[in-house]
Amino acid sequence: MGLRAAMLVALAALTLAGCATPNKSGPDNTAAEVVAAAYRDPGPAKLTLLTMVNNRNGSGAHTALIINASQRVIFDPAGTLNQDHMPEIGDVLYGATPQLADFYIRAHARSTFHVRLQEVVVPDAVAERALQLVQQSGHVPSALCTSRTSEIMRQLPGFESLSSTWFPNNLADDMARIPGVTETQVFDDDGDDKADAVRAFNAAQAQAQANP
Repeated sequence: MGLRAAMLVALAALTLAGCATPNKSGPDNTAAEVVAAAYRDPGPAKLTLLTMVNNRNGSGAHTALIINASQRVIFDPAGTLNQDHMPEIGDVLYGATPQLADFYIRAHARSTFHVRLQEVVVPDAVAERALQLVQQSGHVPSALCTSRTSEIMRQLPGFESLSSTWFPNNLADDMARIPGVTETQVFDDDGDDKADAVRAFNAAQAQAQANP
């Protein structure tokens, strides 16, 4: 199979997996909004690779990365979660508090998909470099969520062994071989539409504000 044919096969597979859906649109938030929302988790510097896996056929659908550095952010390359809770510049979501990070994960874990989480504690400098790289990445084109994430992670000390790949499961399998990685899986039975999770979260937030 020639290179062009192989690329077409890869793109078709990612389209079926859902990574090639149109990504969210709209203007970036302002730097002031990002600064106001910044959150630093008190735990150690850490990288968490998220892989969304199809419950029907086991294929990988999307890749994202939670980075706990001088602040905790979610890198959601070519993501399609339309939300108003975390300000966003490029494909980086800021203000990833425990509640909002859980919201992001739960929005992706639903009846048709589960989330494979792989965490690893890293030196502060490695986490900070990861934060810089995702901030420089800008808006990632559709279908390149895993490619861009693997490209970034391969530049980090200790992660050079990761392969350059378009496929979420391939990157996750490589990540599993990194020393110190711990893994969990999140399942939920919510409906297939992520917007339902956003609406439910908004309703819960509104209720909490009305009944402090």
